Amino acid sequence: MVSDAKVTETEGGMGHRLLRMSGRNPGEAGRTATPLELLFDLTFVVAFGLAASQFSHYIAEGHILAALVGFTFAMFTVCWAWINFSWFASAYDTDDWYYRITTMVQMIGVIVLALGLPAVFSSLDEGQPVDNDVMVVGYVVMRIAMVAQWTRAARQDPQRRATALSYVKFISIAQAGWIVLAILDLPTVATFAIATLLFGLEIMGPVIAERKSDGTPWHAHHIAERYGLLTIIALGESVFGTIAAVSALVEEQKWSAEAVFIVVAGVGLTFGLWWSYFIIPSGAILSRHRQRAFPWGYSHILLFASITATGAGLHVAAYVIEGHAAIGTVGAVMSVAIPLLVFAITTYAIYTYLVRQGDPFHLGLFLGTVAILVLAVVLAASGTSLGLCLLVLTLAPAVNVVGYETIGHRHAAAALERVLR
Repeated sequence: MVSDAKVTETEGGMGHRLLRMSGRNPGEAGRTATPLELLFDLTFVVAFGLAASQFSHYIAEGHILAALVGFTFAMFTVCWAWINFSWFASAYDTDDWYYRITTMVQMIGVIVLALGLPAVFSSLDEGQPVDNDVMVVGYVVMRIAMVAQWTRAARQDPQRRATALSYVKFISIAQAGWIVLAILDLPTVATFAIATLLFGLEIMGPVIAERKSDGTPWHAHHIAERYGLLTIIALGESVFGTIAAVSALVEEQKWSAEAVFIVVAGVGLTFGLWWSYFIIPSGAILSRHRQRAFPWGYSHILLFASITATGAGLHVAAYVIEGHAAIGTVGAVMSVAIPLLVFAITTYAIYTYLVRQGDPFHLGLFLGTVAILVLAVVLAASGTSLGLCLLVLTLAPAVNVVGYETIGHRHAAAALERVLR
């Protein structure tokens, strides 16, 4: 085991010689995200941005199926790569030169994967075999770097050697499958059928591997913080989408009340989603109930996708304002409303799963949220301006925020007290 003195020296950036990768202390006080983890996350700004850009482009053109399939494929791949790195880092981050270099390799993989997204969307739109060659190269680069990390952990952490080697096996088999899939150039249906099986293998790998020992020593509060930070990165897409929509409107009409409505709506949506997410007491509950980690962690893929899609919906609004869209105001409003609905369902589901108790008050809040979303679509269909419709959508996450701040916080406190007994 690495001594506390060595760990402190390494984490403080005073030395980066190779340390023994024997596992971090899961109860370490004051554990927070490292500068390297924050640097790593920057690559996902690019990945989320390209996924949102492609998604919004094809939605605006009315090519809904290609947009949905491509976005689903992209978001799962990107989020899964981030999840694997983050849980490993929480358990084994040594911050020595070898660890830093393998992290850099993974960052290169993320960028390559992101650069391959336009080809995937384009091939889906044209009905051609999925052009996923570049995307697969980037993904495999990331995952092979993880194999190197897990191999090192297997050598230096005898207590969890079986777990580490199980990760190595599952990741390696899956990567071989992705390479073969890219080489074969199969029809789209066959490609996604095999991709689904490979994703299933990737998902089951950690579940099986963690049972080979007492589990990897990930830190509950650290991992909750890491997920929160990626949530904020995903929320950045809403800010970008707001800027795109307002810029398009100002270019067409100069500054107007409509432009102000969109600014308020975009920022309000971003703020409301942020506020709603951080209501969930993830760190405290995961620290007490570590066995709840897998459903909590995996469900965030849908959460990250819904947040990113909300930002993409604001990009769609920009296309509509510019007159470069095949869909009208109703389509633009729905492209924001549907991701907001998915976000609401996912956050309520995550909260309910963690506290293991339903709250009738949440049902009322959820129905209120749905009513707001439906109202915005109805207003759009009746000819209300896009800016006003987006402003109405801002009230959807506000329902949850106001409900929590007035009454829900007492329910949450009681539920947390019960869960942590």
